[in-house]
Amino acid sequence: MIDVHRLRVLRAVADHGSFNRAAAALRLTPSAVSQHIAALERGLGQPVAERSTRGVTLTEAGRLLVETAETVAAELDRVRARIDRLAAGRPRLTVATFTSGGRHLLPGALSAFVRAHPEVELTVLEAEPEASLPMVRAGAADLALAYHFDGPLPSGAGLSWLPLLEDPLYAVLPAGHRLAERETVEPAELAADRWVLGCLKTEAFLRRYADRAGFELRTAASTTDYFFAQSLVGAGVGVTLVPHIALAPPEGSAVVPLAPPRPARHLGVAAPLRSPHPYATALARALRTSADGRA
Repeated sequence: MIDVHRLRVLRAVADHGSFNRAAAALRLTPSAVSQHIAALERGLGQPVAERSTRGVTLTEAGRLLVETAETVAAELDRVRARIDRLAAGRPRLTVATFTSGGRHLLPGALSAFVRAHPEVELTVLEAEPEASLPMVRAGAADLALAYHFDGPLPSGAGLSWLPLLEDPLYAVLPAGHRLAERETVEPAELAADRWVLGCLKTEAFLRRYADRAGFELRTAASTTDYFFAQSLVGAGVGVTLVPHIALAPPEGSAVVPLAPPRPARHLGVAAPLRSPHPYATALARALRTSADGRA
C-alpha cells in the first residue's frame, strides 16, 4: 500500500526540485525526506526520483504518483470539508460563480432550490473560473457556475462538467456608429475603432483575432466588468464585445451580432468527479432549468 504522507513528500520534492527545499517547506530534515522517498521506492520496486548536481527530477513512475497525489489530496480536502459541515449540524452548500452568470442564471435556480431544500444553508462566492474550479477541487466550494471560450476548461482536471448554454458575443456600438444598422459585423470591420475591454478573456480573444486578421487592437479602456464597459461605450469612448447574458446596452447604443462562426462562451456547472455534495446535483438541475428558460 502506498503511504499518503510519502506521496505528500514526493509532491513537495516535485514542486521544489530538491530534497533540501522540500524539507524546508515540510519542516522536515533532508535526511527524513530522503528516507521517505527511499521507502516509497522500495515499496514500488522502482525509482521515483533521479538525483543529480542540478537537483532532482522525477521518473515516469514518480510523475504518475504526483498526479495521483494531487487527486488524493483534493479528495481528502473535500472529505474534510464535508466532515466539518456535518459537525456544524445544518447541511451547507457552497457555490462559486462568475459575475454575469451569477446575475442572470443563479437567482432563479437558487429560488427553486431553497423552496425544495429549506434546510440547507447556502453560501455564494464570486470568482472567475481560474479561481472557482480549484476551489471545487479543494473542497472550498461544492460546485461552480463557470465558463470557457474555445479552449479547454481551465484547471478542469478531476471535475465533471455539465454544459448549460452557449453564450455568443455581440458587438456593442455607440449611438450613430457607421455599422449600427448592420445585421452582422466582423470584428475586423472595427479595426479602426478604439476598444473598451470588459473582460480579460474577451481581450485575449480579441488580441488573437487581431493578430490573425493583421490589425492592431487600439484600446481606449480596460475593465473587468461588462456593465461598466457598456456604459463607457454609451459615453462614446469606444466599441466593445459582450456575451449575450451580460448585455445591458445604454439607451441609444446599438447591439449587432458577430458574423458566423460566432465566438461564444460555453457556460456550465463544474463539480467534483468523485464524491459530489449530496445537494450539488439538485442545484445543478435547477441551474439547468434556469438556463433552458434563457436558451
